[in-house]
Amino acid sequence: MVVPPVVYLASLALAASIALLVYALVGQRDGTRSLVATNLQRGELTSLREIRLARPTSERALEPTVARLSRMMRRVTPIGSVRNLERKLVLAGRPTNWPLERVLAAKVMLGGTGTLLAVLRIGSGGGVGVALLMCVFALLLFFTPDVVLSARAAERQRAILLALPDTLDQMTICMEAGLAFEAAMARASQSNTGPLAQEIVHTLQEIQVGVGRRQALTALADRSKVQDLRYFVTAILQAERYGIPIARVLNDQAAELRLKRRQRAEEAARKLPLKLLFPLILFIFPPLFIVVIGPAVLQLIDSFAGVGL
Repeated sequence: MVVPPVVYLASLALAASIALLVYALVGQRDGTRSLVATNLQRGELTSLREIRLARPTSERALEPTVARLSRMMRRVTPIGSVRNLERKLVLAGRPTNWPLERVLAAKVMLGGTGTLLAVLRIGSGGGVGVALLMCVFALLLFFTPDVVLSARAAERQRAILLALPDTLDQMTICMEAGLAFEAAMARASQSNTGPLAQEIVHTLQEIQVGVGRRQALTALADRSKVQDLRYFVTAILQAERYGIPIARVLNDQAAELRLKRRQRAEEAARKLPLKLLFPLILFIFPPLFIVVIGPAVLQLIDSFAGVGL
């Protein structure tokens, strides 16, 4: 059996896209991190050459291709789309393995692979329906990184929203015990894990390098789209401006967030019956009716059949 060349080309394109996607979204830099951490512990400088050599061979081999694809994508992509992608990366916490260059390169490779597969499939024969289906498939591949980033950003923002009330409670306790505001933030970040703790650490690092508290807190709110976090930052800034004790503001904010969390839980509980209605009607009731009423229906059919005889 002779395999058409189209199959070879499609397989090659698909394999290349998968390899680049794995490199762009899952690639690790453990070697670089370990080298830098070791040199920091010894108090030595890390040269750029050592950092590059510490990276995996596959990553170093694909880096020039990724850079060229990223530059090409930047030239043809509207500035608004690039900024939107950067915003998604910020909301997702700027994952170490997902810099903007890799995401742009992944979009180019996936979109190009989908387009190539579509052209090969249409060229080998197929109607209008097949052509439209392959075009949709190419678009889905092109926007796959955007979908993944959006999902990760939404998950991260939800984690921040859920952790905010408890974090404010801890900060309130620390400030009532005599700690300063930054010290209370540091203690709360040490006692917790997750996106909110990471954002607090980032804010404290900015303050330590000389950024003003107002600018650092404003940047904290800008790195998230959680409205409760924005309200908290606004309340802290207003308290500093008008001389209101921050501990009292924290206490009020924590109480308000606890109330909002309880209201969200009650709202979710009220929506639960409506969400369960359609699964019950479509998937639970039909099998139940078949099991309960089915034997009786069969008996009635047999009875009528016997009477007819």
